[in-house]
Amino acid sequence: NYPNPFNPETWIPFELSKESDVKIEIYDISGRLIRVLNLGRLKAGRYISRDKAAYWDGRNQNGELVSSGIYYYVIQAGQFRQMRKMVILK
Repeated sequence: NYPNPFNPETWIPFELSKESDVKIEIYDISGRLIRVLNLGRLKAGRYISRDKAAYWDGRNQNGELVSSGIYYYVIQAGQFRQMRKMVILK
């Protein structure tokens, strides 16, 4: 994600080798799911610029800003699944 650390928003770039349903789940350090970003079905390609990458506004499912700390996101596209760490600093 970029920037990392961030406050309060970040972009999560990714690439798809084939058309896929894309979802990003965001977890706090204790493993609680705090937000799901359903990006829908996307064509193969590079989603790396700010206008194409996934965007997270630093809010949970209730629309509240999350606190500073370490978070993990899991990006899922078809059978592909990858976890990465990100940090919010306020």
